[in-house]
Amino acid sequence: MSTVTSRKPWPGLRARSMRTRLLLFIGATLVTVCAAMALTTVFVQRAYLLGNLDNRVTNAAERSLGGAQLHPELTDDLGFLNENGHPAGLLAARPDDDGDILSAEVVSQDAAPRNLTDAQRAALTGIAADGRKHTRTVPGLGTYRITALHSGGVRVLTGLPMDDVQDMISGLVVVESVVAAAGLTVAGCVCAVVVRRQLRPLGRVAATAAEVSRAPLDRGAVTGLTRVPAQDTDPASEAGQVGAALNRMIDHVESSLTARQHTEERMRRFLADASHELRTPLASIAGYAELMNRGTDRIEPVLAWRRVSAESARMTGLVEDLLLLARLDDGRPLHSAEVDLAALVAEAVWDVRAAGDGHDWQLELRPDAPALVLGDDARLHQVVANLLANARAHTPVGTTVVASVEADPDRCLIRVRDDGPGIPPALLPEVFDRFTRADTSRVRRGPRDGGSGLGLAVVAAIVSAHGGRIDVRSEPGRTEFTVELPPVGAEPPLLDAVSGPSAPAPVVSTRMFARNP
Repeated sequence: MSTVTSRKPWPGLRARSMRTRLLLFIGATLVTVCAAMALTTVFVQRAYLLGNLDNRVTNAAERSLGGAQLHPELTDDLGFLNENGHPAGLLAARPDDDGDILSAEVVSQDAAPRNLTDAQRAALTGIAADGRKHTRTVPGLGTYRITALHSGGVRVLTGLPMDDVQDMISGLVVVESVVAAAGLTVAGCVCAVVVRRQLRPLGRVAATAAEVSRAPLDRGAVTGLTRVPAQDTDPASEAGQVGAALNRMIDHVESSLTARQHTEERMRRFLADASHELRTPLASIAGYAELMNRGTDRIEPVLAWRRVSAESARMTGLVEDLLLLARLDDGRPLHSAEVDLAALVAEAVWDVRAAGDGHDWQLELRPDAPALVLGDDARLHQVVANLLANARAHTPVGTTVVASVEADPDRCLIRVRDDGPGIPPALLPEVFDRFTRADTSRVRRGPRDGGSGLGLAVVAAIVSAHGGRIDVRSEPGRTEFTVELPPVGAEPPLLDAVSGPSAPAPVVSTRMFARNP
């Protein structure tokens, strides 16, 4: 079983900045490229020059062989070197069959050919007459390119000096070294400037991140965090992508911390409201109990017990609503069975009509399809009852309240609308929040002053637990709550706000209940 090991950076580069590492890597790459180009140029040029020199050596050898063939019996005859047209430095010799030099001369500049010394002859010994090119260093003469030919029993060795080739190659190396050094210097300066300019946005991004990290995020409202400038968020560059990603992260952090602060504020307000709502009935119960214990005649025992029971029922209802909201927030499953919404809404309207408070209660059924849903019958009944109770508590006597049921293959709708004064616009966005009341004071002025502010919050929580959605539209003269639930056999819709009530279908049965007498 093979193991995969991660490559570690070089120790010398581990603590260096990105700018330094880039410059080092770019410099090393440029040096490598320049060295490769220079070596390639030198080798190609050297091969070209050696090729030309080898051709000249071959021509000179053939010419010498032709001259030697005039007197094959004279093994020491090099008279052909006395002819004009031989290049200066031409070396010619007559070897025997074993490669030993019998005679050798070299052509001097503006002088007759001169014989080679024994040491110089020894440097030419052992060259086979096969036409191959050899490089030999001849003492006192330099480096030569030499070849040996034979024809008709005649052997000739000829060579030309390599000084011109070596000088040209040396000069080429010097020129290329100077040019490469100057080019690397200029390229290094340009790369340093370019890298510095290109990494400058990344430095600003890092500065922004450092500034955000110093911001006090653990207290107070988290707003106005520093953002990366717009010119450093261009998605076409890597630094811009980092800047844009950092801005998105800062936006997310800011919105998350703001949401957390709002949640904490709502929790504190929730605890304060719950404490106040529980304190009022507890204070009443304690007061009446104290009066009954004293045996005073200022209050009748029956009235005291009646008030104690009423306050106990009120406190019990509040605690039950809080417990229900806690269970729904915890995601506990509800009882699930097939529920007929038409029958459920009809029963709820009958129940609220029995209160006899002078409202005009009406029921509308639109039986395009069976209004059957899967859910908890008692909780869905509580939804309709709370919506009707909300309409009764916040509208004057004589208001018309219409409860309707609609159904199609995709959804089932329950609508509760009234022609009352409507919900204040400032209250509408938070109408489903807990302990939300139109009267923001904590003093209740009458029995119809509204409940604890949990009714619509319970409605929203129950509808959400059933995979449904709830929406409210309100203006003076028309307030409508719309509850949308998935029918039996349909996938639950997304839990977001309803886009708006759909166009009502033709009413089949209307005004089943007349105004209360």
